[in-house]
Amino acid sequence: MEKAYKFQENLNIHLSPRYDSMRNAGLPITSKKAIVFFDANNWYHNLKKFFNPNEVDIVKISELICKQKGYKLEEIRWYASVPNIEDGENMYYKHISFLSQLKKQGIKIITRKLQKFSNKELLKNKKELIESLELCNKCKQIVEASFLDLADIKKKEKGIDVWIAIDLVRKSIIEEECHACILISGDADFVPAMELVSNNGNEILSASVPFGYSNELRSKYPYFIIRKETLMKCLKRYN
Repeated sequence: MEKAYKFQENLNIHLSPRYDSMRNAGLPITSKKAIVFFDANNWYHNLKKFFNPNEVDIVKISELICKQKGYKLEEIRWYASVPNIEDGENMYYKHISFLSQLKKQGIKIITRKLQKFSNKELLKNKKELIESLELCNKCKQIVEASFLDLADIKKKEKGIDVWIAIDLVRKSIIEEECHACILISGDADFVPAMELVSNNGNEILSASVPFGYSNELRSKYPYFIIRKETLMKCLKRYN
């Protein structure tokens, strides 16, 4: 399979002393392939308590986490909602420019437009999304049972949470493109998807900054806290 992401051979990755010491101590690098799934909305709103999110290098963060776990980084996937141009041209074009920069780095971009749905419309759209995957009957039943109640209907529904959850299962279990899923989110809504991935023999890891990091998420599955000192090493301006 042709990789969309160019790995660290062309990157200047700066690791904290903790990661350097592990590397020098002979941290084993396995052949386990990992895909990183970014919940962009959750990442942005939690990260802005530390830095301007645009200043943090997404590739460096992903490489750092994979090095810590000894994974081979196979792909980075960025799931984001896109505002309508009617909501403000300045905000819209800034967002599109940012996504374009990520795409140039080889990051896979998955977007949905911001919309508001009634409960009936929400359920209908989720079912249509699952139906479009053309799953076998067994997988379809599992996905429907796990993911139809994921989104918070009190917020603007984007379909992003459901899409991430489905891709966690599809990439690791159905298409078998990775051995490990790294979820960059502090949202406990993904616990059912993580449970399904884990129960099928794949490794799962969540990672987030301390703010907004669900206790439920950390208590049930392996986790990685992205602290301020780690983020400092992953700023675009860092040399």
